[in-house]
Amino acid sequence: MSQTDYDIAIIGGGMVGASLANLLAAGGVGWRIAVLDTHSPGADVCAHYQPQYDNRSTAISAGSAEILERLGLWRRLREHCTPIRQVHVSDRGHLGGGLIDAAEQQREALGYVLENAWLAPCLSEAASAAPGVTYLAPVMVEALTPGAESTRLQLQGGPGQISARLVVLADGGASSLRQDLGIGIERRDYRQSAIVANLSYERRHGGQAFERFTPEGPMALLPLDERPEARRSALVWTLPPERARALMQAPDDEFMAQLQAVFGWRLGRFLRVGERQCWPLELVQAKEQIRSRLVLLGNSAHYLHPVAGQGFNLSLRDAAALAATLRPAQEAGEDPGNQAVLQSYLDQRENDQTLTVGLSDRLVRLFSNRSLPLTALRHLGFLGLDWLPGMKALFAAQTMGTAGPRAPWEASGLMPLDSFGSHGSQGSPDSQEPLRDD
Repeated sequence: MSQTDYDIAIIGGGMVGASLANLLAAGGVGWRIAVLDTHSPGADVCAHYQPQYDNRSTAISAGSAEILERLGLWRRLREHCTPIRQVHVSDRGHLGGGLIDAAEQQREALGYVLENAWLAPCLSEAASAAPGVTYLAPVMVEALTPGAESTRLQLQGGPGQISARLVVLADGGASSLRQDLGIGIERRDYRQSAIVANLSYERRHGGQAFERFTPEGPMALLPLDERPEARRSALVWTLPPERARALMQAPDDEFMAQLQAVFGWRLGRFLRVGERQCWPLELVQAKEQIRSRLVLLGNSAHYLHPVAGQGFNLSLRDAAALAATLRPAQEAGEDPGNQAVLQSYLDQRENDQTLTVGLSDRLVRLFSNRSLPLTALRHLGFLGLDWLPGMKALFAAQTMGTAGPRAPWEASGLMPLDSFGSHGSQGSPDSQEPLRDD
């Protein structure tokens, strides 16, 4: 097959690309959608899922859970999720701190933690079974050639060449196609690295997450395993690169001792640390998120510091807004690759993107700075979490992904995927590196 025409081609079948395919299919307007990925979606991966100690995880905000529930996917996803009932925020060396409680926000949970080995296959299996979606995998997109009415995609593998009226670039923060298209980036090097590992400890976590800021950088512990006796968390510890390198080489006992000295004893003694991984951290934003017949999504558009766990959640809100924008355009007979349509999407997303990226960036810079005025400011901010209920509610709303007048899917009229019969919350839905989307 020398050429196959699609309405929308999504380059990248990770969590963001698969989510967009599900959202577009749920719109019920008959899109012809191609998902192009270097990996084939595994057959029945979810049916044979076995939790592993070292599985990497993603924090899902309450707002993201609402999107996934609207799609009919959440019931299946939550089979292996851990609700975050409380978040304890603290600043090492200072009194105060804040406790954000789901009950205070009148929610079941502030967010959820899902292992990528469960989340990613569930999303991709659902997308591959969705009406109008064709998975082309394994393929690699070698070149994009924009035209007046469509963009031609040159593939290594698969049909060799396809065309699409709209191309969505969701192939990760290290996207070579973004570079080939001449789309520049703005980069902020935080001069930090993140150590990621799973930990066990003496006390039950009870669904509590911890965000702790230190002079060297922030750390987060996210609860894993919903069982009442669960004593395991996912750790993200940000440090200066040289300190991170030293800790990566340290024996497990020494690593846990140094972590204990920084984190404290709220969870009792650390008993086990799993496989450690380490990545350099930076803020990367594309200078262009749209062009005629092109949208950048996920890490291709913005790659965030993991301090507030907002990367995937922001991208999912972007995907929901894009699907919501394209649906009425399709119903009105408009070209989905029309730049005016895509500009409308971007205009809708500007405020949320600015707030979320700004929150992540300011938290990193504020809580990694040793200057006395900033130290005092951040301390007062933590006191404010307890003393000023409005501040706590605002912080919670932004991190839960519920800030703003209307969620993007509320205007989309999208149809839950379970309305398509076997596909959906009861159907056959079934790790990622930080720069893959995802």
